[in-house]
Amino acid sequence: VPQQFPLNPSLGYWVKRQRYDYKKYLKGDSSLKMTADRIQLLKKIGFEWDCHNVQPWDTSYEELLTFIEEFGHARVPLEYPPRPLLRRWVDRQRQNYKKLLKGDSSSKMTEDRIQLLNIVGFEWGDYNQPWEKSYEELASFVKEFG
Repeated sequence: VPQQFPLNPSLGYWVKRQRYDYKKYLKGDSSLKMTADRIQLLKKIGFEWDCHNVQPWDTSYEELLTFIEEFGHARVPLEYPPRPLLRRWVDRQRQNYKKLLKGDSSSKMTEDRIQLLNIVGFEWGDYNQPWEKSYEELASFVKEFG
């Protein structure tokens, strides 16, 4: 469940809180509401403790390929209902690329990923396009998704 889960925002916040409390619990902080019993219950239903590894890079890349196949470009709009997290992933690729260029070792961008993204026409800078083109894309989107 993503933190900003549109179908149930309070559940998204609750899940985030469980991860936070769990990390504190592991460090010995007993002042939180996390207990060994609660940890077992969450594990029993397959709770993901590390939300950063929920979806592999390749899976998101495949989603981008599907988007490109449908729309003919890699400019994912802020709101894209079929894949609500795809735009966030696209933005993260740009952020990691910028980190890599600056020599930041926390970047998860690799040469292989850069090559894969370049092949499909990925735009590394923030894309600003003429109003008319954006309007056309919006009209197509509304026509297809309502």
